[in-house]
Parts: sequence; C-alpha cells; structure tokens
Amino acid sequence: MAFSGGEACHNPMPDMPPASLPPDLPVPLDDGACDHLAGARLPNVALRSTAGGSVNLADARGTLVVFVYPHTGRPDTPTPKEWDLIPGARGCTPEACAYRDLHADLRGLGAKVYGVSIDPPEWQREAVERLHLPFELLSDQNRSWSRPLRLPTFAFQNQIFLKRLTLVLEGNRVRKVFYPVFPPDRNPADVIKFLGSDLRTIR
Repeated sequence: MAFSGGEACHNPMPDMPPASLPPDLPVPLDDGACDHLAGARLPNVALRSTAGGSVNLADARGTLVVFVYPHTGRPDTPTPKEWDLIPGARGCTPEACAYRDLHADLRGLGAKVYGVSIDPPEWQREAVERLHLPFELLSDQNRSWSRPLRLPTFAFQNQIFLKRLTLVLEGNRVRKVFYPVFPPDRNPADVIKFLGSDLRTIR
C-alpha cells in the first residue's frame, strides 16, 4: 500500500485536532484492546531498523518510548478518503514530526525513541530522510513483534495495520500505555509529562 497522509509538520494546538488535519476526523475510543499490556514482557524479536541492521527492544537498556503507528504516507500519492473515516488512522506524519521536534526533551529525560509500523524498512527510510527524523523506525512487517503482544489492529484494503499507541518500556516490560492516541501530535508532550512527573516522584 502506498499513499500519503498529506499532513505537514506543525505545532500542537491545545484542545483541538492538529491544524493540518481535517477538523472532523473521527476520534478513536478506548475499546480496552490494550488493557492487557501493563507489565507485559516484550517478545525476543529483532526488528529491522532504518539505521541498518536490527533492534531487539527486549534487549535494550534504560527507558524506551515506542510509538506504534499505522502507516507513513508520501506526498506524491493521494490518501484514499476512506482512510480518514477510520478512527485514529490519519496523522502519522504529524506524530513523527512532533517526536522529532521534542526529541531533545525526551532524551533529556533519559528516554530513547523508536517508531514501529508494519511498513517495510525501505518505505520507512524514505520517511526518516524526508522528515529528518533523529530516531530509528523499526519494521514489524510480518508482525512477529506485535502479534505476541496482541497489539490492536484494523483492516483496510485487504491489509492489516497496527492501531496507534505508545509504550513506555523499562527493563523488558511495558510500564505505561498511551491508547488511544489522539490527536497524534500531542502524544510526545503527554509522554514528556508522564516521564517528568515520574522523575519528580523519585526525587
């Protein structure tokens, strides 16, 4: 599948959808599909990375922020209008850009950022280069990582996509789940607020 989200990078706007997204997008609801993830252990699976090689999130040390997204589009291919009717599907580019713009803040809190989708590495590399992302995108093309975790999915044009969510990982376990994620570009700020409040509690 090849189509574009059509969004430009932008600044988050409080209490309303991102300005570059249609204002009437359906809002995803919490259907309980991630209730089982708190405390879950990560599968021992290596995912191909846009940096070359692979990354096994189960082996990573420290705090990881892993935002899971459906699909990154390209500006030269129009988005099917039906895509916008799926709650939470639209907005991968604004979300990635927001993680890019707040990357230094997340690193300052000791977190390493990854993005995960079913897109092939070649497709993800184009997004990294075009959007100047300072973090790696990981390909779960055969769903060998998301299937054991039972991450929620949706179907579109005979293909399965991962629903948008974010995991904060510590010591090979899921510590915090953000789901549903809407608007997409607000999520990095929500993660920063969570990590910052956690640091204040420790101190």
